[in-house]
This record gives sequence, structure tokens and C-alpha cells, in this order.
Amino acid sequence: MEDIRKLQLTTKIPVRWGDLDRYGHLNNTLYFRYFEQARIEWIEQKDFRVDPDETEGVVIVHADCTFLIPVNYPATAIVKVFAGEPGRSSVMNWYELYVEGDERLFATGSAKLVWIDNRSGKSLPLPSKLREGL
Repeated sequence: MEDIRKLQLTTKIPVRWGDLDRYGHLNNTLYFRYFEQARIEWIEQKDFRVDPDETEGVVIVHADCTFLIPVNYPATAIVKVFAGEPGRSSVMNWYELYVEGDERLFATGSAKLVWIDNRSGKSLPLPSKLREGL
């Protein structure tokens, strides 16, 4: 089967001491935050503002994460964002989380993004400049 994912962005996020859970691992909720930060950077790189006062924007209708190896402090997370083929109003994102200096894959995730009218909450066609490069 052909891989439809295309790398969109790679970003680095420092792991803070306060990001750890009681076991000294990156708290499971923070993986979603790191994926979110990378996704926002990707959307802003496409010249869109992520702001609820904008007339249009993106929401997530599904998100998941598979935890493969615990991330410990100190570390710098490297998050890669991939995008798939766009639909009318949605596009899939996939994430890979690595730790700088380590080739192993620590976590994977995905999110389905839907472009919406922020006033009505109804879906809209993806903007053409977002489709570019997908």
C-alpha cells in the first residue's frame, strides 16, 4: 500500500521538569500538547492565524496517541507533522515523536482536522492555500 503521508514540518520542543509525571516520564497528556504545538506551527506556516476571532479556522474531530517509549527529563522532543490527501473540508495529520540524539521512535499519533466557519460551527471547504503542498 502506498504511503499517502507527506512531511509538512519538523519542530523541537524542550521537555520541562514540570512536564513529568510521578514516575519521571513525560505525562501522557503532554504528548497531545506537543502534537498540538507542532500542528499550530504548521498551520501558521501556511499563513493562517489560529484565533477564535477569525471567521474560519480548524478544529479536531479525532485525536490519538500510541506511547512506545517513555520520554525522560532532560530531553528535547522532535515532532514531525505529516499530512494526507485533503478531503472537501478535512485533512488527516500524523505525528512522530523522537528525542534529540536518539533515533528511536518514542510515540506516534494522528488527528483529523476539519475546517469550519467559526460563527456557525459548520464545515467549509479547505482553503486552497492550505491544500498547497498536501
